[in-house]
Amino acid sequence: MKKSSALPAGGWAGLLGALIWAGPPILAAEPCRIQVVEQGTGWPVPLVDLQTTHGERFITDNDGVAAFDLPEAMGRETWLTVQGNGYGVAADGFGYEGVRFTPQPGGQHRIEVKRRIIAKRLGRLTGAGLFAESQRFGEHLDVPESGINGCDSVQNAVHRGKMFWTWGDTTLPGYPLGVFDMTGATTPVLPLASWEPPLKLSFDYFRDAKGKPKGLAKMPGAGPTWVSGVASLPDHTGTPRLVGTYIKVRNYLEAYQCGLCVWDDTAERYDLLRVIWDKSEARLERPPVPDGHPVLWKDAAGKEWALFGNPFPNFRCPATFEAWQDASTWEVLKPQESVADAGGGPAVRPHTGSIAWNALRQRWVTVFMEAKGKPSAFGELWYAEAPAPTGPWGPAVKILTHQNYTFYNPRLHPEFTPADSPVLLFEGTYTTEFADRPVVTPRWNYNQILYRLDLDDPALRGAQGQAKAPPGAPVR
Repeated sequence: MKKSSALPAGGWAGLLGALIWAGPPILAAEPCRIQVVEQGTGWPVPLVDLQTTHGERFITDNDGVAAFDLPEAMGRETWLTVQGNGYGVAADGFGYEGVRFTPQPGGQHRIEVKRRIIAKRLGRLTGAGLFAESQRFGEHLDVPESGINGCDSVQNAVHRGKMFWTWGDTTLPGYPLGVFDMTGATTPVLPLASWEPPLKLSFDYFRDAKGKPKGLAKMPGAGPTWVSGVASLPDHTGTPRLVGTYIKVRNYLEAYQCGLCVWDDTAERYDLLRVIWDKSEARLERPPVPDGHPVLWKDAAGKEWALFGNPFPNFRCPATFEAWQDASTWEVLKPQESVADAGGGPAVRPHTGSIAWNALRQRWVTVFMEAKGKPSAFGELWYAEAPAPTGPWGPAVKILTHQNYTFYNPRLHPEFTPADSPVLLFEGTYTTEFADRPVVTPRWNYNQILYRLDLDDPALRGAQGQAKAPPGAPVR
């Protein structure tokens, strides 16, 4: 059959217009560098999700950079929806929040976003590709890969002149649950040169003979081992001993054994000291134990205590290695169940978090995750103060929110800043767990993110009481 030589509707003019509209084919030899920065400060903003109209996503790294490399978009006006997890741009008349730009190979584009939360995101602490987008442009090449893709909640203690870090279940490149009996590392006690992004914190991981991050708490029994209540306590000779409470887990979240463990500084592992509880028909509930996030505190009589809680203290023992393992010295405390909302809303029920003494405020401070909050059931974080570690706490101000994502087990880092600094740092686990079928954030999911809270921010005034702390002091 003879091929038709008929022109399309509109003749030569229509064909020429179609070719002009389609544009010449462009091969993207280089990506276009996009950097997202905060309006006013110019700080790079990590964890901003940029999405095209056909669903391609680009997530900014610790320097706020995304490498835009779509060949079909080069040289063409492109819309990017901006979802910033607390940072954003103004909505247009249709309610869309985003920007237009025309990417070019090797080009650069800057997007300014407004911070809508009180806390300031500094960046991701753990996982792979912390600066993966920037490194495509030859930047931050001094940041090596750790060999870890993701890790769960953190425990910290200053031990023998170093900051000791322990994490829960850890994802490795070779398997989703690569290490399920705790990983760990050390850093200097003051590990950050700056409290501004881009965040760079170098961990000295505990590794096996092959160089892989190793499990640190291989307690007997099937299933994962989780260690909490990590504290460095002096023994009768004055030697600091690093201790923790472990649980064995089965059937997703069922604890079936609990006990005490002690860190071996030579072998670099936790050793079983004593089993406290095995689940049985006669003993279904775990007894009170020294777990959660501990703080050290000296009461008005000068006695030093280790207080344990998550977030508020629910357990205490004298702050010695011998007392910590002697159940006859243990005391159960009744923590405050809810905190008033400084904005006048319903009372807030804390779920997980930590407390610390703050010398600038001359009060105890907390950052905690709300139980069944909105819009995220386990992604809403609040700040509150108290005159004593046992309370009363509140009122509270919301400092961080998420859209259908979880941010649990926040841990304060008062050790990272001078005592009189207005800067308070905290981290938490960013994860899809317990959210309602969320879309996973590549690289960032199941990892630790560090935030900064400026205690002189007027937005916190509703949480900042005037009464000073009663007699008694923290032990730094």
